[in-house]
This record gives sequence, C-alpha cells and structure tokens, in this order.
Amino acid sequence: MRPQRDPARASRLRPGRRPDPSRIADSKVGQFLTLLNASGVVAELDALLAGRPGPRGIPPRTALVALMLAAHHTGRAAVADAWWILHFRLSPTARTWLGLPTHPPADAHARIASSRRLYRAVDRITTALDPARCDRRRRLPRHEADAVAAVWDAPEHAAAVERLRALFNRLVLTPVRLARRRGHLRGWHGTLGIDATSIPVMSRPAGMRSGLGSVEVTAGWHFSGGSDDGVFGYSAHLIVAAHRGRRTSVPYPQLCLGFTLDSPSRRVGANAVARLEDLAQLDPPTDLIAVDRAYTGQHDTEFQIPARRMGHLLALDYKVAERGRQGSHRGSPLVDGVLACPCMPEPLQTVTTGLDDDQVRVRGEELDAAVAARDPYWLHRKQGPDERGSIRYQCPAAGPSPSVNCSRRDRLHPPKGTPGPRPTTPIDLTDTRSRRAHPAARPTVPITDAERLDPPPPDHLPTICRQTTMTVHADEALPKYRQDLPYLGVSWLAAYKAARSHTEGLNGRLKGQHFNIGDALRRPMRGRVGHHLAVAVILMIANLAILDTWVEQNTGEPLPDTDDTHRSPVEADHATTLDLGRTTRPPPAALE
Repeated sequence: MRPQRDPARASRLRPGRRPDPSRIADSKVGQFLTLLNASGVVAELDALLAGRPGPRGIPPRTALVALMLAAHHTGRAAVADAWWILHFRLSPTARTWLGLPTHPPADAHARIASSRRLYRAVDRITTALDPARCDRRRRLPRHEADAVAAVWDAPEHAAAVERLRALFNRLVLTPVRLARRRGHLRGWHGTLGIDATSIPVMSRPAGMRSGLGSVEVTAGWHFSGGSDDGVFGYSAHLIVAAHRGRRTSVPYPQLCLGFTLDSPSRRVGANAVARLEDLAQLDPPTDLIAVDRAYTGQHDTEFQIPARRMGHLLALDYKVAERGRQGSHRGSPLVDGVLACPCMPEPLQTVTTGLDDDQVRVRGEELDAAVAARDPYWLHRKQGPDERGSIRYQCPAAGPSPSVNCSRRDRLHPPKGTPGPRPTTPIDLTDTRSRRAHPAARPTVPITDAERLDPPPPDHLPTICRQTTMTVHADEALPKYRQDLPYLGVSWLAAYKAARSHTEGLNGRLKGQHFNIGDALRRPMRGRVGHHLAVAVILMIANLAILDTWVEQNTGEPLPDTDDTHRSPVEADHATTLDLGRTTRPPPAALE
C-alpha cells in the first residue's frame, strides 16, 4: 500500500517529530528576517522564480530563514534540521511571519507533506540558479558528466554562473554591512587576506574502470600547500579582514568579506577579483592584499593587474625558481618583486636565488642581514597608487631623504647653487636619526671604472637615472611578480604573517566544532549550487557569531532579551543575538 493509505507505514517514515523540542525566541527569527530582507537575495529569487511552472509551495524567504536557523542552532545547513526547527521550535507568531500555519503538523501525513514542501522550495531555488541541471541521484556516464561540467566553463553561461556567485555572496556581506553601518569596522584600514580552502563532498570521485562520473560532476581534487593528499570536493575562496601586523588604535572584528565556491584550481584569480568588486560596492579603504603562491601563479591579467587597478597593493610569495632577479623595467632590475637601483650590487640581487622553502621559512642571521642590506637600493615610492593603480617611483639617491650615495646622479643632476665643495655641518653623534642621515652612513652605489673614465650619454642610461622619477602602471614591470613590500624584509614579514595568520584563523573557526564547513555531513546537499547555498548560509551565520562575540567583548553593548531557558550549552555559546531594535517581533521591513 502507498504510505498515505497505510497509517502504520506512514508513521515509520521520516521525518519524525523529535521529543521535547525547545522554543526559539521570536527576536532571533525577526533578526534573520530583517537581515535577509536587507540582503536583496529574496527579491531577486522571487523575480527569478516568477512564472516558473509548478506549485509555488513555501516562499524562498521561509526556506532561507529555516536554513539560517538550522546553521545557527545546529551548525548544519541541512534541510531536515531546517524542517524540524521550522515546524516544532517556532512560536505561532514567528510561524505567521514566515507564512506558515500557526500550529505544527499534527500527524505523520501532515509532517511528510510539510517536509516535501520545504525540500521542494530548496529544490526550486537550486534549479533556477543551476546553469547545468542534471540528475543528481545517480552517477552519469563519463561523457554525459563531462558535457554537464563543460557548461560551467562555457562563455555563454559565464553571466549565469557569476550571477549565482554574486547572489550568494550577498548573504555573506550582509553582516559586514551591518558592522560597517554601526561603525564596528572603523579601525580596519583595508588590509585583506585571500585564500582557498577545501570543501569536501560525500560523493565519490569518477570511476576509472566503471566509466561513470561523480554525482558532483564539477568537483575535483583540492591540494593544500605542501600536501600530497588531495580532498575531493570544491574550493572556497575566502576574503578576510586583516591588518599589517601593527596594532590599530580601534579594534575591529575579523569577518569574512566575501567567498566563491568553484572547482579546485579553476579561475583562482578571477574568483578573487570578482569578490573584490563586490566588496568595492561598500566603498571600503584599500590597502595591502596578502596571498599565497596559488594566486601568484595566476596570469597577471586575471589577478594582479585587476587588483592593482582597484587600488590594492600586493604582498606575494614565490616558488623556488621565482626567487631572486626576475627581470627589469626600463633598466631597473626587478628583484623579488621590487624595483631596485640599476647599480644594485649583483650579490644582493641573488641573495634568495635558489633558496628552498625551508631556508626561507627558517632564516638564519646571515640571510636576514643580506636581505636587510638590500633596503637602501630599493626605488622609493613617491606617489600612488592612483585610481588606475599607477605608482610613481623615485631614485634612491634623490629627494630630501636619500638612502644611497650615487656619483652618476651627482653628474647628471648636479646640486643647485654655486659649484665647489659642499659645506660641512656638525652632527650630533648622540642622535640616531642625525647619524643615519649623514652621507657617510649611506652605502655608495658602485660605478664601473669604464663609466667614470668615459661616461655614456644620458639616453643610454636607465630611465630612473635620467629622470630621477618614473611612473609604473598596473600592467607594467612584470606585474605577475611585482609587489609593494621588499620580499622577506621586516615590513613584508610583519604584513604577510599577520594577514596569513588572520586568514588561517578564520579558516580554523569555520572548520571548528560548531561551524565546520570542512565536514560534508554539515552540508547534506548535492550539486555545486546546493553546496554554494549551504556554505553561504553557514558563512553568514558565522559572521554574525563573530560580530556578536566581538560586540560583547569590546563594546560592552547589552544584548537583547532572548528566551534561553531551553537552549543547550552549545547553542548558548554560539548565540548571535544582535540588537536590531526589537526583541519580540521583527521590524516592519522583514514583513514586506
């Protein structure tokens, strides 16, 4: 007999009502409704689903709020948990806000019907956003799976794929907008850390002998740096609020400022740039971006040049073969990503040439001293970057604070005034700044004897020697390797280590005990769109948790009254009760 005609069989079918459900405060439902309404995601989904065939069922707003509540209280973006919370842990008032009956389903048939309506609502969202819908209940033959996967990379579907990524990224940015509107990010100076982390799936990879593809047709193997063991799934590219290692006068929460889910090792730089463009809509300050070698290895037109044109500076890491002298621009050598004086001694240019990763990570005093000896020879940044990412550099022997002595510059650009020996002025030997500013304390640029005896004409010399300044545009001077802090120098180490520490810290929190995006069981969905939705919901709730914890610890703002009587200790520890102005019902915007 069919389940609906056999009460005994229907009662044994899932979902079943769990015993003693605890009640969720109306203020929490109102908070999520308000934030979801402010994100604009619901309005776009309603417009996208308008006119599609089939019953409308549960509205997208209700389904998304249910997933948010499930992620908040259980750490899982699972439809089964969302259904249980939606029907058995909300008050009649909150159920009315969500367009549900005031009373939960009474028998097994009603529970099955309500569950299927919720599953259908989530399926409608993923179907409307999926550019390559296929059967996700079985493993397709390899040729069919490859054809479906190719749709995600086809140029004609690029707009649809980017719309999907931008839509779910709005969920993650909604708590960021809240924090920025309240002034909690005023101490952040614009430093960012970008990294890719693995998002494993429960499905098996494609079979080599069976000829069958994976259920996750666009998944692949994600290899973390220095690891030979891959993780089958997707890669999530995360943008993290960080700082350069210096203490800021005003603390700020280190939130996730954007994310994208994609196949591993695909469009690494393009995904980061797209999310930087989303972040730019908030008009944040621009500063340094610290990335690992996965982003350094991208083509310069996919990451480095677009990031510079948006006004960002870069702090990069290199592979073994990329260290040392990397090329030149208008006669100035590019040494470990930084433009240097054309007469920089050759031993200093090759300090890092051939060094392996262990020698770079665990540096000795000799290497640190050699790297520090490069500092006087770097070109000085005089202006920029401007709105096009262009930077104006100055000769290290020019300006009011030269760092080297150069006879070539003295010959080409003699000091103004009467010729003759320069007047000597006494210096205070007890003043460290005066001692360092004296010409005798600066290194002298080595000039060959041939140039001294027969000086070449100015037009045969490098640009920086003839003009003392030169402008370098975003797409010039080997932009793939060029960066804005001396590699392995004191400033680079402070900025890179601090930004990478914040990035790994956020990854650790997102893969911790409560919010574990690295556990496929926390995201029991199939297909890239489903995992994209689940990760976006978890990241949004994690941002709220980070913001709530920071507000409570740093500002001392009182939390709104919530009904914590029946909460478990885990739920109480991860409560994200931000005061949105009301504690018993949502603001009117949530009901529009």
